[in-house]
Amino acid sequence: MDSITEGDPADEISRIEERLETLAETAERCRKIILVSKAVIAGGFALLLATMLGLFASGQTAALGSIALVLGGIVSLGSNVSTLRQTTDAISAAELLRSDLIGRIDLRVVADSPMKLM
Repeated sequence: MDSITEGDPADEISRIEERLETLAETAERCRKIILVSKAVIAGGFALLLATMLGLFASGQTAALGSIALVLGGIVSLGSNVSTLRQTTDAISAAELLRSDLIGRIDLRVVADSPMKLM
């Protein structure tokens, strides 16, 4: 038997909820890094354009720096997009498992009876 069918479904659902919170934090962090990476790429292109137009006295250093910014931004962007996809897939799988566990819980129907008020 696997651990899901062995334990109490409520405990398993709680563990899945904790995992979902962790995954959501990871996804949010990836989204922020993706945004920063895009800004770095844009900044690198802007610096490269300014260097090519001769707006900086140290043209070669600025050009190399701008190329490094663009390449670093692209690497960071690609890595975090991949991580975000994997995290999103893990969130979907965890939500599906949680729904399945909730569906397995034997819920009792409370009979229609008048409530006693104190």
